[in-house]
Amino acid sequence: MISVAGHFGEWLQGRLGNGPVVLVSMVCDGLRVHAGGTERLFPEAALEGFRDALGLTGAVPGVTTDMPPGGGAGASTASLVAVARTLGFDGPPERLASACLWVEGACDPLMFPRPDALLWASRRAEVVEVLPPPPPVVVAGGFWGAPCRTDPADTRFADVSDLVADWRAAVRAGDMAGVAQVATLSARRCAARDTSPDPMGALMAETGALGVVRAHTGSARGLIFAPGTIPDGTEDALREAGLTRVLRFCTGGGA
Repeated sequence: MISVAGHFGEWLQGRLGNGPVVLVSMVCDGLRVHAGGTERLFPEAALEGFRDALGLTGAVPGVTTDMPPGGGAGASTASLVAVARTLGFDGPPERLASACLWVEGACDPLMFPRPDALLWASRRAEVVEVLPPPPPVVVAGGFWGAPCRTDPADTRFADVSDLVADWRAAVRAGDMAGVAQVATLSARRCAARDTSPDPMGALMAETGALGVVRAHTGSARGLIFAPGTIPDGTEDALREAGLTRVLRFCTGGGA
């Protein structure tokens, strides 16, 4: 059965100066979309148009998702990629990205082999820059509050040009603390436009995490740790704080 990994929010997301909304996805192999099932995340006409745009034929399969729609974990894009691959698509990822954009209006780079090695313009389905992936870290997280689906017309994000420069330097140096700091600052800037505070800052202090990560549209929230440093009881603390579907996963560094 074909399955496609999602992501767990973004290491960073925002406007590149006066230019496009850009992001770096946090890869999460523990949250996947599997071809086969009863879920359909888009209307049938949109799915058939997606199939036809890629020159494919056959009945569009349903899917099964490991993550909640609107969680900021890539369910929508991963479902389209799973559908395309099930129907036999083996073309370039850029073509698949364009077809996903046609359906979604904004898409994640989950059709590429290393999504976290891309600075990605999600509203254009374009690679802005190829960079090294982040160094390996471990994340403990879950979902906080109600789902929030991406509005492709919403470009009211903070300017993250400075964070992109910091990210570029950190990944080239393999700086674990540096990438966690970028993620934390990007999450805080995103929180400035979100009226529902979450418990992640307090949990970061309580657990000694290197930083926090969040979905910039969606409910995914997580704590970033160096491998082997997550304190006992961290997942329990996340649940007690109100996060649901709590998980732990490795990411970065070829994960």
